[in-house]
Amino acid sequence: MEVYLVQSHGFCAGLVGAMGRLKNKAATTVSKGITGALQARFTDIQGPDIRDICYATQNRQSAVRNWSKLVDVILVVGAANSSNRPREIGTEAGVASYMIADGSALDPEWLKDARTVGATAGASASGVLVDDVIEAMRRIGPVQVSVLPGREENIEFRLPAQLAAS
Repeated sequence: MEVYLVQSHGFCAGLVGAMGRLKNKAATTVSKGITGALQARFTDIQGPDIRDICYATQNRQSAVRNWSKLVDVILVVGAANSSNRPREIGTEAGVASYMIADGSALDPEWLKDARTVGATAGASASGVLVDDVIEAMRRIGPVQVSVLPGREENIEFRLPAQLAAS
């Protein structure tokens, strides 16, 4: 069995069609485009439905819906190619919402009139990045952090043995 780590559309294009049975495992939050490219190139590939949503993404979206009533600004920490849905949910609720990569991307103007800011991470973003955003807010002014209750996430996924060995 061969295992390939596909991280770009270009890599998808370079895969050979006569590879035998193909399966795709993906974090739907960051790879819908790649999954779609694989499904377009290899019509018999087995893998997640690109309309699926992972539990972590669902948890973030539910949290944003719940606390959009409580905050003046929402910051969603994550990569530009990650899901923007939590930001969109905040915007749909009438809350100024921004997607930022880390604390260095924080625009002080966003917080100018805000009394309460909600910060969350995209499902594939590290909590360290949220801490970085909180530190960036502290450089602007005093910050009191409150962690709201939500679903506890303690699931860990292992890399396939073939990838872990490389």
